[in-house]
Amino acid sequence: MATSEVKVLGSWSSPYVIRTRIALHIKSLNYEFIEEKLSEGKSQLLLKSNPVYKKIPVLIHGDKPVNESLIIVQYIDETWPSGPSILPPDPPSLGFGLHISTKSIGMTDGEEAKKAAIGQLEEGVALMEEAFGKCSRGKAFFGGDEIGFLDIAFGSCLGWLRATEKMNGIKVMDEGKSPALVNWAECFCCHAAVKDVMPDTDKLTEFGKMLFPKLRAAAAAAKTR
Repeated sequence: MATSEVKVLGSWSSPYVIRTRIALHIKSLNYEFIEEKLSEGKSQLLLKSNPVYKKIPVLIHGDKPVNESLIIVQYIDETWPSGPSILPPDPPSLGFGLHISTKSIGMTDGEEAKKAAIGQLEEGVALMEEAFGKCSRGKAFFGGDEIGFLDIAFGSCLGWLRATEKMNGIKVMDEGKSPALVNWAECFCCHAAVKDVMPDTDKLTEFGKMLFPKLRAAAAAAKTR
């Protein structure tokens, strides 16, 4: 397949874009990654490819755009069935909200509100620790011996989880509270399909320190309108 047949519109820091790229890597597909510099405005290609929501990621296969990260993962798995299977017969619905939980910490003002947001994240991690024991059946990944749908959905959030821990001086996922997830995260991030797209924690932390004040200011301004 020529690289130009598949394109991904996205940002290096987005967990939703990371999901798409991991799925493509699992299938050993060549693709062109087009970085969207959203702070400078959305490209015409993005607006054309996702005219309703105008969001990343967008997978462009030939002339066909596909939107929404988990739908894209499903599309990749079904369109290129010859590679390793990603989706189980009944995909579980766990873990998809964890990135939202980490974002809520960065968006929160006030110690009590932040403490509550951290508590929600801790509850989510505890849920995933329990789910891993049920899904993995003693193997390395939620999907068993190989990365599957839930690994991608949750694993794409690991960069922001680690950056959130660093920015707030907390440890949500550690060997004492979630030993199975700690081992899983190490295996996941070292996987050949993942290691080249998982953001560096320090780089993501610095990005978050610039991003969240802007988002909080924008949210505050919107409330006063």
